[in-house]
Amino acid sequence: MDKAVYIAMASGQNIMSAQAIRANNLANANTNGFQADFAQARSMGVYYGEGLSTRAYSRAESPGTDFQRGSLNETGRDLDMAVEGDGWIAVRAPDGTEAFTRAGSLKLDPNGQLLTGNNLPVLGNGGPIALPPSDKVTLGADGTITIQPAGQSVEVLATVDRIKLVKPEYAELVKGKDGLIRRRDGQEQAPDASIRLQSGFLETSNVNAVDELTSIMALARQFEVNVKMMKMIEENSSAAAQVLRAQ
Repeated sequence: MDKAVYIAMASGQNIMSAQAIRANNLANANTNGFQADFAQARSMGVYYGEGLSTRAYSRAESPGTDFQRGSLNETGRDLDMAVEGDGWIAVRAPDGTEAFTRAGSLKLDPNGQLLTGNNLPVLGNGGPIALPPSDKVTLGADGTITIQPAGQSVEVLATVDRIKLVKPEYAELVKGKDGLIRRRDGQEQAPDASIRLQSGFLETSNVNAVDELTSIMALARQFEVNVKMMKMIEENSSAAAQVLRAQ
């Protein structure tokens, strides 16, 4: 009975872990630049205790991130940009490390610092980008930032910085709990001049909402099966105890 209960409980726990991954993907179906997480069950050997290591149990986990590209949505906003093909926008994460994102909805704070939509500083040639007072900001296809200085005519333009665009190998990347992409070794990535941007566009999430919802429903049914199994085991255990008492 104990082994049967353990199997049902372990299965239920793994299903809840898989549900959390799928639910997070579904919750970010409308988040610009979001990269979905994979979910899988892996066989784990039991290598402790007496006897041979012939027993195994399953473990639900996220083995990696889906780096397929979302579609492009035209916004017409000057500070919106989408990365063409492979590549990332370098930002400064809250912990101070360099991280990468494809969410290109940018904005300026009152001090002229260029930020992402979730207030992460965008990196340039020499660190976080800060712009002087300007009447207009234009983003070039190569990440170059051109401004019309405040109070100047439209003919007066100045190039102030260039957004750091990078293209690391996918095998070198890992997704953190904050949703940002980083190099596995924690090092900074050199800029890549071949990456191009599309101004006035945003990349949508690559989450397939129908697939995620279907998976969540299937996992819910599997969880119900395990709950019923535990209830049946409890009933059988009670019946066996009554038989033993009768004897």
